[in-house]
Amino acid sequence: MGPLQNLEQWDDFVGQRYQPDKKQEEFRQYNDSTPPGVREFYRLNHTHQTVDFVRQKKQQYLDKQRGPKSIWEALDYLNTLVDESDPDTDLSQIEHNLQTSEAIRRDGHPRWFVLAGFIHDLGKQLCLYGEPQWAVVGDTFPVGCAYSDKIVFPEFFRDNPDSQNARYQTRLGIYSEGCGLDNVDLSWGHDEYLYHVVKDYLPEPALYMIRYHSFYPGHREGAYDYLLSDHDREMFHWVRKFNPYDLYSKSTERPKLEELRPYYADLIAEYFPAKVAW
Repeated sequence: MGPLQNLEQWDDFVGQRYQPDKKQEEFRQYNDSTPPGVREFYRLNHTHQTVDFVRQKKQQYLDKQRGPKSIWEALDYLNTLVDESDPDTDLSQIEHNLQTSEAIRRDGHPRWFVLAGFIHDLGKQLCLYGEPQWAVVGDTFPVGCAYSDKIVFPEFFRDNPDSQNARYQTRLGIYSEGCGLDNVDLSWGHDEYLYHVVKDYLPEPALYMIRYHSFYPGHREGAYDYLLSDHDREMFHWVRKFNPYDLYSKSTERPKLEELRPYYADLIAEYFPAKVAW
């Protein structure tokens, strides 16, 4: 079986992986029971996410030359990904984001927290720019230093060219102790892309949620702590606070988009200009 066919399949897998009622011994069971498409996804991801690849993608996308769009236009654009890849899905991308943000809102969190939940997946439109899913979704990890065994399917790194580069395979690699994540290249994906789109508009805790919510080896497994600054450790509190809403907010009740739209339009206008560079 080939890699994942659509992002809904990925979201379902991630939600299943991080069920909070799992026993510790059941938690990281990545073996023959893992769907073949997920295994193939990670094989491709771990083979191709090199230092050179990540830096090339940053150069390609972080100049934000794909034209200005409003946040709503970006959400509508992302919806075409679901329509094309899985026309039978019940929930659009906007509705999935609404489930996340409405759960945050019900718990009484600040408005910027609600907004982070509403937009956190917008970087997935990288797929619509022609990027394969292994370069858009999946757990992120540092490149340019030794791979942690806390990363999903670490055995697949054997085919990554960086695994043969001695400079990249020491504990610190190209980094220094406590250098801070802002100075570390993580594997490329939707988190990093969206962070750079919105970094001038949102409070720092929201930016950490967006930029690092897929860095499970770091914020969930405690790997790479030696690269973190004290400030990173403090901000990871917010990443951990955000992730349950992303993973466990799905429900059978569809959000009423037209009823909610005025609230979210006002919320977006509070933090963003009419158009944002993408």
